[in-house]
Amino acid sequence: MQKRFYTGIDIGTYHVKVVIAAPAETPDLPMRILGTGTAGSKGMRQGYIVDVKEAAQSVREAIGRACAAAHVKVEGARIAVGGVGLDEIRASGDVSLTPSGGIVTARDMEHASKEAEKRSSAKLANRTVLHAIPMQYRLDGAQIFGSPEGLHGAKLSVDVLLITMLGKHHDDLLAAVEAAGVEIEGVMASPLAASFVALTKAQKTAGVVLANIGAETLSIIIYDNDTPLSLKVFPIGGNVITEAIALTFQIPLPEAEQAKRGAVLGSELPQKKLQQLVQARFKDMFTLVGAHLKSIGRDRLLPAGIVLTGGGSGLAASSDVARATLKLPSQISQIGSLPRSASVDSAWAVAYGLCRWGLAEDITEGEKSIADVLRGGWQSVKSAMRSLLP
Repeated sequence: MQKRFYTGIDIGTYHVKVVIAAPAETPDLPMRILGTGTAGSKGMRQGYIVDVKEAAQSVREAIGRACAAAHVKVEGARIAVGGVGLDEIRASGDVSLTPSGGIVTARDMEHASKEAEKRSSAKLANRTVLHAIPMQYRLDGAQIFGSPEGLHGAKLSVDVLLITMLGKHHDDLLAAVEAAGVEIEGVMASPLAASFVALTKAQKTAGVVLANIGAETLSIIIYDNDTPLSLKVFPIGGNVITEAIALTFQIPLPEAEQAKRGAVLGSELPQKKLQQLVQARFKDMFTLVGAHLKSIGRDRLLPAGIVLTGGGSGLAASSDVARATLKLPSQISQIGSLPRSASVDSAWAVAYGLCRWGLAEDITEGEKSIADVLRGGWQSVKSAMRSLLP
């Protein structure tokens, strides 16, 4: 059953963003943004919580402002987790189909994924699995395109992408949100949440990389054939640009931050030198992205190119440098599923994506439980979002 409204909380290194959104009158229309709220992040560093009490206060302030704008009271919300603690592990598992009479069932598919996770137990020490995403199924050694459910065979194998995070950071994040008086309805990796609103199904099917440029981190998620192939977080973000400007022009950091934004709006500093500085730091970022694409065999092989989101994507040079460095089409995300009247931009993609996830889950209620989704039910996430994605 659909709720009256949904809440998404994006806890970043410098800001906590909260979006409260309501379902549209018909499923083919975007959700209505009822209210947004933001607060400076306290007790955070590179996506890690270093002080639970301070982080809880930031969450409380952001929610309070969103509630005041939306004229509602928030009791539960979905939260996103990001930062350098996010990582991926590739694993494989298989199961015998004899117990099911040689016919692949949903339970067999789930057991194969769990077996893959079990075989990766050594790599999962001190880590929490957020999502287990099946990338490729094989039946008796033969590759299966699509779902193998209902097919006949003797052994089902699966290659799985495990999206994980440091267990302590996961626990601290949940503790901070709960300390703010909010019931946690779900947890999702930030790049995945952003992809629900920043990418179209056509882009995901053709092959695309979504890059979220934050203050201290650059996170990417890569799709092909409508399935996530890889997720990576680099310890570099918009702050390196600010710091480079401060050192080069010998000005305080607040002025350097204004000058960075002035690359778009105008600045008293020498524009040519400023732009060269910004471009050089962006090139450093996208060089890291290019190296990762090469490592997974997707270098220059993503027809939908790279889509940029996050606060750092607002700088004019970002898209041009991405295109030149990666030799791929490049664009700034417009969050096409947002109504034009909404006063939010791509920096709010994560929080808004969480709201759409909540709505999609309720629309498909009964097919999969929330536990299935959080514990690795990528297929339920995918089917739930299918009716909502542009």
